[in-house]
Amino acid sequence: MDFDLFVYGTIGRRAELTDGMAGLRGDLYQRMLGELGDYVRWADDAGYAGFGHPEHHLQLEGFEITNDPGLLSMWLGQHRERLTIITCGYVSTTHNPLRVAENIATLDHMHRGRFGVGLVRGYQARWVENFKVREEVGPVGPWNKNSPADDLNRRYFEEYVDIVITALTSETFSYEGEFWTFPNLDRNPHDHPVYTDYGRGVDADMNVTEVGIAPRPYQQPHPRIYSGFTGSARTAAFWGRYGGKSIVLSDNTELLQAIWRAYDETAARYGRTVAPGDQACWGGLMICAETDAEAYDQLEDMAWFWETWPLPFGQPMPKLLVGSPDTISAEIDKAMQAVPINEVMMLIPQGIHEPEAIRASIELFAERVMPRFN
Repeated sequence: MDFDLFVYGTIGRRAELTDGMAGLRGDLYQRMLGELGDYVRWADDAGYAGFGHPEHHLQLEGFEITNDPGLLSMWLGQHRERLTIITCGYVSTTHNPLRVAENIATLDHMHRGRFGVGLVRGYQARWVENFKVREEVGPVGPWNKNSPADDLNRRYFEEYVDIVITALTSETFSYEGEFWTFPNLDRNPHDHPVYTDYGRGVDADMNVTEVGIAPRPYQQPHPRIYSGFTGSARTAAFWGRYGGKSIVLSDNTELLQAIWRAYDETAARYGRTVAPGDQACWGGLMICAETDAEAYDQLEDMAWFWETWPLPFGQPMPKLLVGSPDTISAEIDKAMQAVPINEVMMLIPQGIHEPEAIRASIELFAERVMPRFN
């Protein structure tokens, strides 16, 4: 079983955040970068398989200051020897899918295959509305669930994913969808023999018929794809076609079984064979200490963070993997009784907690929980 850590990119402790405008403080950002490098190095040494982060922008308040996903992934990658950096993920409504595919393939090479990536729909309206690439397609959340805007976003997202995967797995291709057409240039405005002599997709009359990204991915056919955090069987079912893994932070047995089943059903329709545990990635918020009481004492500021930041976006508190090694192991065992699991993604209280506490937690988990499942 693989165990991954995930950070939000929180720039400060609770008191620093409540002082206001923490995202503008360069000293806090420098400290955060240094701490992130330490966490990657400690996780790598302890035997974790992956280290993940999201994409979010315009974060003046500093609760989730994770700007350019490629730059952050490369910063994190500088501090590891072995583990995979999981950039989760490129927000569909704010990116050209052809460029995303090119970025993924390029990062895959720069990480020499120790790279995974997420493709997500986008829910933080303030920055998504300012960064979106199509005027008509915006963010989604509880405020517009099952609305025409939600349906439009989903159609856009499904096309976006299809283009990214097509570009990653094809030398050249053409695509005509509801939202995107590639190539969108009929004829090159000047003659260039390199296109025809050494390339593909442009004919002798300079008609552009296909496009392709370069380089091809380092991993074949492409890096592991994640769908981001979800509690939706519908979303999981969609990913059954492409092999992407939803990240499910829930202990609701019925929901887990519905998600795993929906994925398998779609995969079967597309002729994909799914290894047990590849249906989704399971996990929760992790704080490991010698006793349950000690771990829950540490939870207070992270619970405040969750109630203050993710909850108003409609994200309930995730499954709590909080307690002693025995307690956390029992929770993992319980989830494994419901569905097959081969990857566990765990949020850690990065930024909110001091590095010493986080190091103790991740090392204790590695020493006394991970061996039970490997």
